[in-house]
Amino acid sequence: MYTALRTDIAPRTDAAPCKIWDAAPKTACFADMATGRPALYDTEASLLWDNEFLYIRFWVEEPYPVATQTQRDSLIFKENDVEVFIDGGDCYYEFEISALGTVYEVFFIWRDAFGRGTRFDVPEFDLYDREAYTFGGNYDRTNDHFWRGTHPRGVRWAFLDWDFPGLIAATRVIGTLNDPSVRSEGWVADIALPWSGMTHLANGRSLPPQNGDEWNIFLGRFQIVNIGDKQEQAGWCENPHGVYDTHMPEKFSRVRFSTEAL
Repeated sequence: MYTALRTDIAPRTDAAPCKIWDAAPKTACFADMATGRPALYDTEASLLWDNEFLYIRFWVEEPYPVATQTQRDSLIFKENDVEVFIDGGDCYYEFEISALGTVYEVFFIWRDAFGRGTRFDVPEFDLYDREAYTFGGNYDRTNDHFWRGTHPRGVRWAFLDWDFPGLIAATRVIGTLNDPSVRSEGWVADIALPWSGMTHLANGRSLPPQNGDEWNIFLGRFQIVNIGDKQEQAGWCENPHGVYDTHMPEKFSRVRFSTEAL
């Protein structure tokens, strides 16, 4: 359980040095997503909030930071990134950002909750006019799970063209990007998500939260690790899942919101 404190002064959202972020409680260093063993490089995160935003900052150790994709919603998880997922009960939101500042977003709605007359039966989630795809999970379309994936709840609708309204995101490299001859410290990522954009994710909860409210929020990182002439992609997160699958809202970290001021 991580406790997100309220802040009376908005922290920086441009990834620059900030005394407020320095004072915020940090998560434990991320661990391997499947095994829970210590990660090769350190990753920590902090969450703060006020009446307008949920603020998240990542501190990422990466001696030789790499990021090449520049197009928004490109598959940056194929390189290195940090990620935030927010569970909304019948839906969830995925956010990713690379050291270059490239953003990838998807909004998922469980198919069993999507239908005529439901709260998702709105133009914002029109299956004809939006860029929507069926999604069974990280291990879908294989063997016995060909149609429904491995999650017990089955298939989701994935809206690839959905953008979080009012999102603020920035990164800062502490060192040199894309230069393997120069050792760097790593990079910092800031994300600010307006509560006003979380209507679909509230799931009956107050926006902004009330004291003691709890949300499931995934805080993770994917990192390509070079081993000899081979490359392996590691998955690290604040709360290990037991498998390399980020699309398990029930496994996300539990975050409690406190009105205690930082």
